[in-house]
Amino acid sequence: MSLTDLEAEASVPPASEVPGGRKIEGRSPWQLAWARLRKDKAAMISLAVIILFIVMALMAPLIAKWVGYEPEFGDRKLGQTADGLPVGPNGHHVLGTDRFGRDILVRSVYGARVSLLVGLVSTALAVIIGLVVGVSAGFYGGAIDTVLARFMDVTLSFPYLLFALALAAAFGASVPLTIFVITFFQFASIGRIVRGQVLQIKEREFIEAAKSLGASRVRTMFVDIIPNLVAPVTVLASMTIPTAIIFESTLSFLGAGTDPRTPTWGNMLSDATETYTVAWWTLFVPALFLLVTTLAFNILGDAVRDALDPRAERLFAAQKANRKKKRK
Repeated sequence: MSLTDLEAEASVPPASEVPGGRKIEGRSPWQLAWARLRKDKAAMISLAVIILFIVMALMAPLIAKWVGYEPEFGDRKLGQTADGLPVGPNGHHVLGTDRFGRDILVRSVYGARVSLLVGLVSTALAVIIGLVVGVSAGFYGGAIDTVLARFMDVTLSFPYLLFALALAAAFGASVPLTIFVITFFQFASIGRIVRGQVLQIKEREFIEAAKSLGASRVRTMFVDIIPNLVAPVTVLASMTIPTAIIFESTLSFLGAGTDPRTPTWGNMLSDATETYTVAWWTLFVPALFLLVTTLAFNILGDAVRDALDPRAERLFAAQKANRKKKRK
């Protein structure tokens, strides 16, 4: 090859570059999922709402200081009418007060702290425990699988409300107890799904190839199996958080969740049962906060599932196109 040919070959830009000099780089599955997620307007609105609630919960003391009222103490001067009834939304109390003259806005903001804390922490613990139990059961099989699978079945058969009420009566209602109860009843459902995923992954070709190359069981578990569980576990976590929030509110409403003196949405709804006929805001405001939060997490969870599994999106699009053709 002559020098002229070598210079001509060197002058040709590589295939990974475009005329502008920029390199063409492949995107990871997570980057592709985020790109699909950003196109979903409902998911982005839900994410913005969740971030807003998290910021609001973190700034609860500052909001209480700005409003000028504490969550535990009532306003004796402006928080009740002459008849001792709650005061509706006004210039002093933006969202009104409850039957004790306590500011609804401040208590709702502090309630967001408890609900989000319980929902996120209990979900994280349930996912970790469920992942460990599910992977161990599905990967090792045999007696380990039988024992762990039966243990998850027994856990799922517990009447969780009666169990929570019994624990609250024995040890007293508290945030750690609520987190324990929710974690205990959620890890089993996650573990069963993880176990089924592991059983499917074990039968794939790349696992057989890794075994034929002499890969150890530990390497196969941590390098070949667990990374393939990140996407389904992420979807499970996003769908479990709203369930945990509702679970905490239910337990607090029944008096088996947090301390009754701690402002939570469930406690506020329980207090509102005595005054909602004459003070609708005492029931409406915490119910609205709870509804918006769980709805945002549910919409975001559905969007995350579709983003991580684009085949489902294509399937729905194909079904929609077929319906339009049939109508025509």
